[in-house]
Amino acid sequence: MDKETHPEFFTLYEVEDFDVITGEEYAKRLNAPTPWTRRATSHFLNTSRGLARVSSSEGPGPGGVLTTVRFHSGATDDQHTAGELSLFLSRVLQSPLMTGAHLCKSDGEATGVRTAESQGRTDYDAPPNWFILLEACTVEALEAPVQAVLQHSVVRKAQVGRYLLEYTRLKTDASAG
Repeated sequence: MDKETHPEFFTLYEVEDFDVITGEEYAKRLNAPTPWTRRATSHFLNTSRGLARVSSSEGPGPGGVLTTVRFHSGATDDQHTAGELSLFLSRVLQSPLMTGAHLCKSDGEATGVRTAESQGRTDYDAPPNWFILLEACTVEALEAPVQAVLQHSVVRKAQVGRYLLEYTRLKTDASAG
């Protein structure tokens, strides 16, 4: 899509309980990477990993394209930021061909944990403390909503990433496990 996108690839893991990704079992896995994981991740450049809580999420389902807007808030009150942006994203979601709008707040403590899997990597960027995920059916459908987000008064120092959906594994009644 966009050769200037940073990071180049985007992977999203969604959990029902935040403790899953901050718990002992997950830490054990990250602290015992397999040889294949070490080999594969040694090629990752300019990575960013953030563990976040979802403040709001709306939309009928995943789209074929996704834009991330990672930013620092210009407001000092997180509850005000979450409330204001949640209402704003509800309006953005009304744009044609939009399928989802999600607001997330990074958990600085959880994000800051370093494990064996990330040791020795010098390319690790700390993510901004907020991010918005916008999903749509087409690349073009995202342009106006992204510009609206970038113009919002609380969005500061934004970094935009644009991604095409390559693979998804959604939990459904047929695949729950």
